[in-house]
Amino acid sequence: MKFPIVGKLLALAGVMLALLWALGMVSGVVAEREGRLREAQRGIADSLAGSQTLAGPVLQRQCSEQWKVEQGEGKDRKWVDQRKDYTLAAVPHRLAMDASTRIEPRTRGIFRINGYVVKASLQADWTDLQALQPAAPKAGVQQTCSDPVLWVAVADPRGIRSATVTLAGNEVAVQPGTPAPNVPRGFHARWAAGKALDGKATLNTVVALELVGTEDLSFVPIGEQSNFKLSSDWPHPSFNGRFLPAQRSITGQGFQAEWQLSALASRSGTELLGGYGLCAPGEPAPTMAAAGQPVPLCIERFGVAFIDPVSTYVLSDRATKYGLLFIVLTFVAVGLVEVMRRLRVHPVQYALVGCALALFFLLLVSLGEHVDFGVAYATAATACTLLLGYYGAHVLKGWRAGLAFAGGIGGLYGLLYLLLLSEQSSLVLGSVLLFAVLAAVMGVTRRFDWYALGARLRTEADFAAKPTRS
Repeated sequence: MKFPIVGKLLALAGVMLALLWALGMVSGVVAEREGRLREAQRGIADSLAGSQTLAGPVLQRQCSEQWKVEQGEGKDRKWVDQRKDYTLAAVPHRLAMDASTRIEPRTRGIFRINGYVVKASLQADWTDLQALQPAAPKAGVQQTCSDPVLWVAVADPRGIRSATVTLAGNEVAVQPGTPAPNVPRGFHARWAAGKALDGKATLNTVVALELVGTEDLSFVPIGEQSNFKLSSDWPHPSFNGRFLPAQRSITGQGFQAEWQLSALASRSGTELLGGYGLCAPGEPAPTMAAAGQPVPLCIERFGVAFIDPVSTYVLSDRATKYGLLFIVLTFVAVGLVEVMRRLRVHPVQYALVGCALALFFLLLVSLGEHVDFGVAYATAATACTLLLGYYGAHVLKGWRAGLAFAGGIGGLYGLLYLLLLSEQSSLVLGSVLLFAVLAAVMGVTRRFDWYALGARLRTEADFAAKPTRS
């Protein structure tokens, strides 16, 4: 070949394309396994309970007015009954919650999801009940109102293990469902004594419940003054929603958080009474046509997600994205040794080294499903480093070169692990790494005669092409 170096580069380019396809296949495996994880999590949530959102308590009563109107004239004149139904509701003036959660992991096959049990005590106080008093009827109008009902909305009522309601010091029976059409799931209690109260009466209520759910737990601050306290044995909370906690403490044994909100900061109470719905994290919002435009109707909420700090599939996917860079750096190192030591490394040998590097990412995913990610990473990295060190000793013609090659591969695996753990600093670390590699290559080859390399390769190719005499 007249230009053997060009042929070598073209062959290596073909190897790189094949390895890039292999890395794409590994990424597909990661995505497929992550999809199975989500499917298993949905299956557990369907069998147990999903993400929970708690809203309430709210006092509500149904009222109706009936009257007669005269219609027609002369012989056709008659009296027709008219009726108007309406709802009166009141959110608490002061709402305080004290809740604690205990994590109960659930598994399906090799997949796991964080379930939880929350025990909550809600204390709601109404300083007056004027909102539950209908306006004085006009003459000839007959007005009737039902007993007030106290209700609490729960996103997934399958998770309700127990619930008790104490109204004005008396425990009352709890029934499933709520009378609110926008949040029909939950429970309610009828207050038979409340029908006789006037608008200036006060009311103190206590709602105690035990609730199970998965992954996310949210609350709706409907009180004019709301104070929520939450503690848990999970040390990796992810606070979400419209409001972050005013105070929080996170340790290795769990966390404590407190939210303090007023009606000046949150419109949750108005939204709940105005027909808005409960929206769990990631759940599409219900919509309503307003002036011809779809408007999302999600009540403002806050909460916490009980996340796993290390997701095998997320970290494996991020690692795979560095796969091509990994292979390029390794090929550059082998190429420099080949040039500086005047060795001949065949493209097939490059391909085998690249296959070992690509296989690392598949090992990482498969091992990470069964052991801790750090253990899986160390195991896969050690196996590939030893294999490449052994193979490199033969390709590079010496055990010292093989050990140096293995050390370089191990160093790359260590740097990759730092990149995976330092998500916020991964860009700067990666940029510094590339700069350092470029500087090293430029320093090593600063006095190298590349024209002499081309001439030597052509001479070797011409010599190899000459027929040998028998």
